[in-house]
Amino acid sequence: MFRTFEEVRAFLDDRSIEMVDLKFCDLWGRWHHVTVPEGRFDEKLIAEGVGFDGSSVGFKTISAGDMVLVPDLSTGFVDPFWESPTLSFVCTTLEADTRQLFPYDPRSIARRAEEHLAATGIADSSHWGPEFEFYVFDGVSYENGMNVASYEVQSIEADWKSSELGSGYSIPKHGGYHAIPPADHLFNIRSRISKHLEAMGVDVKYHHHEVGGPGQCEIEIPILPMLRAADAVLLVKYVTRMTALEAKMTATFMPKPLFAEAGSGMHFHQLLHKGGVNVCHDPAGYGTISALARSYIAGLLLHGGAVMALTNPSTNSYRRLVPGYEAPVSAIFSLGNRSAAIRIPKYANTSESARLEFRPPDATANPYLAMAAQLMAGIDGIQRNLDPTALGFGPVDEDIFSWLPEKRATIKSLPTSLDASMDALEADHAFLLQGGVFSEDLIRRWIAKKRLEEREVRNRPHPYEIEMYYDL
Repeated sequence: MFRTFEEVRAFLDDRSIEMVDLKFCDLWGRWHHVTVPEGRFDEKLIAEGVGFDGSSVGFKTISAGDMVLVPDLSTGFVDPFWESPTLSFVCTTLEADTRQLFPYDPRSIARRAEEHLAATGIADSSHWGPEFEFYVFDGVSYENGMNVASYEVQSIEADWKSSELGSGYSIPKHGGYHAIPPADHLFNIRSRISKHLEAMGVDVKYHHHEVGGPGQCEIEIPILPMLRAADAVLLVKYVTRMTALEAKMTATFMPKPLFAEAGSGMHFHQLLHKGGVNVCHDPAGYGTISALARSYIAGLLLHGGAVMALTNPSTNSYRRLVPGYEAPVSAIFSLGNRSAAIRIPKYANTSESARLEFRPPDATANPYLAMAAQLMAGIDGIQRNLDPTALGFGPVDEDIFSWLPEKRATIKSLPTSLDASMDALEADHAFLLQGGVFSEDLIRRWIAKKRLEEREVRNRPHPYEIEMYYDL
């Protein structure tokens, strides 16, 4: 939005801005913020940054927690949810003493991945189009204790809704795809989300009701350069939640908030540019993609398990990725098979649009790390000139669920648990270390944190276990 501080200063004065909000992403993918009065936002602040305690957000230890935030002026947007006129910026985190980029700063990791791409000579830049699926509920409650474990959600759209939410218009299970009002109760909320995003500089291609009957929605944005796309992921999540809250509802990007209903993914469309040309396009190639793109696909599928440790980093991720259903758990690529981990969109067949779509990821991922990991796997595939067909990754354009079990067993499966994806990352992460993009220490910290999360869930009795085993 801005190139210089002078442009920011003029905007602050012209729009009578009262507060400046500084947002930053922690290692695990959550935004945090600190707010300064407009009068304190000067060139000195931009040069020196705003101090914060990195230990409190998991960046550093308590004994050496001092860090600073430096706003990226190009990310500025007016935040519509504040009572006082407020201008927001996404920030980069630096070491407090040296002012060097903090090595675990997620935005810096994404930048390093792009710099590594350029250094290889393969391409100048990568471009990304995340798709956003989420649920909007009328209410949610949950409780976890020694003697209780429960949650409950309510949706006016569900066919199981309580009587006080009744409108006479409900959507049956798995029946929500492109539902129309009055059964679609959420079209106005999605439009408000879209208008907010466009005012903030994030264009929206479209929005619609998704398959999940009790409030599942989708919003899709255009393909963007890598860093802008990752920033946009957090902005979409923020705007969606805040817009739902204003409507006295609640939004979640959890992959599987409901049993036996459609899960929510965050598919990543991706392509590479060199000299302004899409190097993933070849009109004579399968699906109009190039040999370079095929090698990118081979790298992404070969390292798929390790990549999923970063693109699907929650226990809930694997409630969605269940083998035997139309979940993208098969390490294959295809033009039309939606159970394939990588789909080549049939409609994206021009020199501008040809691309691939990695379908396993979900929105519990830190978008900066998720995109960096996918890119690094693709780069490795290109550098090693890998052939996805020779590696047994397809293409497979048949309905694999119609195959006999013996034939289906020949397809490599991707991890179906958080623990399995951490095993994969532990065994296969050399490709992430290239160019100094990731580090051994960061990967060790990530694995330790995620294994702890898996144990915390595993060690708790499940309500369904009480039902199944109480009388044994």
